[in-house]
Amino acid sequence: MPRHLIRKYLPDAVKLREHPQLRRFGCRLQDPNLWHLNRRSISGAVALGLFCALLPIPGQLLLGALLAIWLRVNLPATLLLVFSTNPLTIPPVFYSTYRLGAWLLDRPAMRLDFSLSWETLHTLGQVWQPLVLGSLIAGVLAAALGYASVRLLWRLYVIRRYRRKKTLGSRCQGRGEL
Repeated sequence: MPRHLIRKYLPDAVKLREHPQLRRFGCRLQDPNLWHLNRRSISGAVALGLFCALLPIPGQLLLGALLAIWLRVNLPATLLLVFSTNPLTIPPVFYSTYRLGAWLLDRPAMRLDFSLSWETLHTLGQVWQPLVLGSLIAGVLAAALGYASVRLLWRLYVIRRYRRKKTLGSRCQGRGEL
């Protein structure tokens, strides 16, 4: 994958290390694997970010950061992907995962109201099992698909680049221009 394209969207590693909230991690943030843009680090970050984004819990971002540091995958890419669920996307995403969980548990899906009220909190006690199951299944599937896609696309990009260099090299050799 073109590293310059990925770097354009990721925050600066030095600025993140100096952030007051992240300073408490100390030397753990000095690990180069958290900042490298290679196939292993980015594919792991995509998988982890998508998985954490689909968890129906508060603190997805903190969990994603802790797991990225522990698993030594690209931290900024992980955090960027956790933001794929935001206040605009949370209702349809979690309703879809709830429906998936209800289908897997063979329960009728309830009509959910996403307003904050006592009735909503009462229905949360009835829908938490399908929501958690559906979110875990969707998270694992999204993580696996994201991981495989990044690995495949990265490999195809490298092969294409290698072939292009090889073709250009053979053209120059034929003319005696090297």
